[in-house]
Amino acid sequence: MTDDTRSWRVAWLVLALVSLANYGNFYVYDSIGPVADLLQRQRSFSDSQIGMLNAIYSLPNIVLLLVGGMFVDRYGAARMMFWTAVICLAGTALTAFSPDFTGMAAGRLLFGIGAETFNIATLAAVVKYFSGRNLAFAVSASIAIGRAGAFSADMSPTWFADAYAGGWQPPMIIATVLAAISVAGAAAYWWLDHKRGHADPNATPASKRISLRGVLSFGPAYWYLLVLCVLWYSVIFAFRSTFSIKYFQHAHGLDLAAAGAINAWVFLAALFATPAFGWLCDRTGRYAPMLAFGALLLPISIAVMAFTHGSLWIGTVLIGVSFSLVPAVMWPLTAKLIPESRLGTALGLMWVVQNAGMAGANMLAGWLNDNYGASALNPAGYQPMMLYFFISSALGFVFALMLWRIAGRRHHEAITHGQ
Repeated sequence: MTDDTRSWRVAWLVLALVSLANYGNFYVYDSIGPVADLLQRQRSFSDSQIGMLNAIYSLPNIVLLLVGGMFVDRYGAARMMFWTAVICLAGTALTAFSPDFTGMAAGRLLFGIGAETFNIATLAAVVKYFSGRNLAFAVSASIAIGRAGAFSADMSPTWFADAYAGGWQPPMIIATVLAAISVAGAAAYWWLDHKRGHADPNATPASKRISLRGVLSFGPAYWYLLVLCVLWYSVIFAFRSTFSIKYFQHAHGLDLAAAGAINAWVFLAALFATPAFGWLCDRTGRYAPMLAFGALLLPISIAVMAFTHGSLWIGTVLIGVSFSLVPAVMWPLTAKLIPESRLGTALGLMWVVQNAGMAGANMLAGWLNDNYGASALNPAGYQPMMLYFFISSALGFVFALMLWRIAGRRHHEAITHGQ
């Protein structure tokens, strides 16, 4: 076996371990949505409190995530991935076993402190082993398996019906088990990375220093991408991970199992579509047009679900395609725009503003629902929330068009190589 073949096999093993860790982490994040109605009925939580359980995940990252990205650059992806996975496990366990809202919120806060830096580390790990070939496919495959965790969380009311029959807590204990599996995957990757002597193969004296100066050199394409990132992700996660199941139950008359299924099954297709879009990006290099198309589908999907009498499946299929396409393009494009030695910092900055947007979107959506009396008895009360999601996602599409314009002016190849 040649050294190149052996290294390539190690790269695919790394991808498998990182993806396993992603699976557990994504499951835990999406574990609140399926129990939202149970928390409201059994613990008398308001929509604002339910929104806060996901919003508080994002709040610490508004400050800490840029530092987390710098730590990934400084200490390496493997080490940071393991320790942040441990923090996520501690937060998940606290959420599952807390007696009141304050304890659950503290657990979600701790989970958030670890989870977003964990996500930077997983992406940096994939870039380190796949830089130069099949990068978009490898990144997309890792994301897709993470999405399988989100799909599993949505399907958990059906798959673990007995657990849900026992109330809100058994499903959260299942999430804790998945967080432990994520730690196991991260530990195995750290061991393999250390064994291969790849602890920091691309380190330079500049990448060893924690500094904000490199941010100033990021070009306009990066900043357009950053704004699109915050607008698109704030809508996707505030709707899909927090309020969609409840919205489908109250505004469209579905029961919990059916609402979870319609929120989940279209994302099963995304598990295959995301790597396919990544493969297409690798082969064509047409990042900007594909990103703009994916961004366009989000406001269309919100409009179909909220403002027409069309089938929910139309809207959820469209949002599923957007959910597949945008990450498949956005993160490999970021890796091409930014030198690898500064990738953690660049991702950290993007995810700082992303988390600010996600926190704000969750809190604002919850406030709108409470203020307008959204409930099964008043489904029209959900319309202001849906209008807010539509406007935000439409603005995201505008910034995708601006990025595409730069791509055209620089003949696209220049932008994808950060020139």
